[in-house]
Amino acid sequence: MANQGWDVSLIVADGLSDEEAKGVKIYGVTKEKGKRGRFLKANKSVYKKGLELNAEVYHFHDPELLWYGNKLKEKGKIVIFDAHEDLPRQIEGRAYIPKFARGIVSYILEKYEDYSGQKYDAIITATPFINERFLKINECSINVNNYPFLNEFKAEASAIPRSGNNICYIGGISKIRGLTQVVEAVGKTEAILQLAGGIGPSTYQDELKDTMGWEQVIYHGNVSREKVKEILNGSVAGVVTFLPYPNHVNAQPNKLFEYMSSSIPVIASHYPLWKGIIEKYDAGICVDPENSGEIAKAIAYLISNPFQAVAKGANGRRAIESVFNWEQEEKKLVDLYKKIEQLILSIDN
Repeated sequence: MANQGWDVSLIVADGLSDEEAKGVKIYGVTKEKGKRGRFLKANKSVYKKGLELNAEVYHFHDPELLWYGNKLKEKGKIVIFDAHEDLPRQIEGRAYIPKFARGIVSYILEKYEDYSGQKYDAIITATPFINERFLKINECSINVNNYPFLNEFKAEASAIPRSGNNICYIGGISKIRGLTQVVEAVGKTEAILQLAGGIGPSTYQDELKDTMGWEQVIYHGNVSREKVKEILNGSVAGVVTFLPYPNHVNAQPNKLFEYMSSSIPVIASHYPLWKGIIEKYDAGICVDPENSGEIAKAIAYLISNPFQAVAKGANGRRAIESVFNWEQEEKKLVDLYKKIEQLILSIDN
């Protein structure tokens, strides 16, 4: 938003010194340890710093800040909630919450999000599903999809298949994201899985290491965006086979579009939303994420049919250029802020 001429500040609980980057003033407040420290102390520090800045508009995306968003509204501030995730459905997949309590916690959080959201001046959602929900309680809800930049992962156009048998998964690594099945699937093929991202919980890495197929995995850990590009450019396909938890079925994973952006075919879960994208643009293969045999079959097909893989990758890239790119989505965000700017000017006059 700074590139539109607005004065933008970012408050981060990272304990680092203040700085400025690309026209954005970045303010660091104290970094706290553990979930309790972040919830009770860090969020309060962020709120206090925000009040100190005395901004005209407050835009936040962390649901833990909803209570402070309500406090800002009580002070007459303009507040925007950026709902990146479907929090109530996300809770149902949280292993650290006992299963018997997840439904109750999910229900309470949804009611509190609705109670807070109806007060705010705007709500920005990351998927059509989340937007449909918030439109019921706030008519100023807009969907701004988190698609990739057009050129960040762009690969040179080529009709020649990529060499090798690497496939990749890049992102958060957890059991509910289906990585056990992916590793098992790799073990049933000649593929090498280039795996990048943080593993959580830490015990899950030990579990993966005991899974058949791990010897065909190259684990990179957390990597830079440049390394991500390198892994994508060296892969013949990308995998995103999240398991059927409520927050996954209606999600739009960034990695799905990042794979398409880099001109590689996608092996994705067969949920209606995902399938609609993949099959409409013929950009990959949809599979049952709980079936390692089905995933293995898709991997083997793309490795054994390199020209088909190239064609599907090219189709995905064309879809990114025409539809699924941030440059298109950014316009919605800019238009919203222009409307808010006009509201502020009318109040001042």
